[in-house]
Amino acid sequence: MLIRRPPDIPASEITSESLYQTRRQWLASVGIGAGAMVAPRLARAAGLQDGQLQDKPTPYDVVTSYNNFYEFGTGKGDPVRNAGTLRPRPWTVTVDGDVKKPATYDLDDLLRGIAPVERVYRMRCVEAWSMVVPWNGIQLRDLIKKVEPGTRAKFVEFITLSDREQMPGLRSRVLDWPYVEGLRMDEAMHPLTILVTGVYGRPLPNQNGAPLRLIVPWKYGFKGGKSIVRIRFVEEMPKTSWNIAAPEEYGFYANVNPEVDHPRWSQKSERRLGELFRRPTLMFNGYGDQVASLYSGLDLRVNY
Repeated sequence: MLIRRPPDIPASEITSESLYQTRRQWLASVGIGAGAMVAPRLARAAGLQDGQLQDKPTPYDVVTSYNNFYEFGTGKGDPVRNAGTLRPRPWTVTVDGDVKKPATYDLDDLLRGIAPVERVYRMRCVEAWSMVVPWNGIQLRDLIKKVEPGTRAKFVEFITLSDREQMPGLRSRVLDWPYVEGLRMDEAMHPLTILVTGVYGRPLPNQNGAPLRLIVPWKYGFKGGKSIVRIRFVEEMPKTSWNIAAPEEYGFYANVNPEVDHPRWSQKSERRLGELFRRPTLMFNGYGDQVASLYSGLDLRVNY
């Protein structure tokens, strides 16, 4: 898959939010919903019913201006102000660990030949706010198949860029850098798990984790590492950044669970950006039909 740099893309090729919505309305009017492009179960998981979007996407300007990306500051508006220093091209990703095709890949080479996907996902932050985002990218499992992990690989570890020249927030001690996240192999192989390269049909902005980030829609947003530079296949559960920083607040699994409160606030409700009133938080962020079986027999109050 060829990923062009933003300066190489004519303005005429960039999908506006209004056109994006009009396109979906036209598809609905002729009976071609998103369910024609993805399996019905995935369509329902993405906030769709009978192929039609039920959750209205959060506007592009909100998605790209209200962010958690501590490498550029801890305020929600800091990333959009400070992320201009990030250089998302050229970009390489190192793949190593128990894998048959270890290498440091140019990003375009790593993704080449993998079918792109478009997914509209509910996203839930551990701070109890949420949004609905149209992402563009690839299924993580397709990349995993391409690099062929070995039989000892039980987890996938994601390590993000740590460069003080590009990321002024690294001067803070809020976390031990670089930012590290991880998934069990079955979570990484789930068809809902994607690596994102764009949003609303446009290249992923710096403040949203350009040029490559992780999205796992049934987990809290901090699970989605941004500006990924290394993917490791390991036998032991990775030590992840927020779990190291505050283990009593942030577990490895990070599954959205309204029955397990954050020590400093309730998780039973959330504020959807752009809405006045709070709404109940859904178990697994509403994706329970698709992912609950991954945690059969696991105590989700202990393994939070």
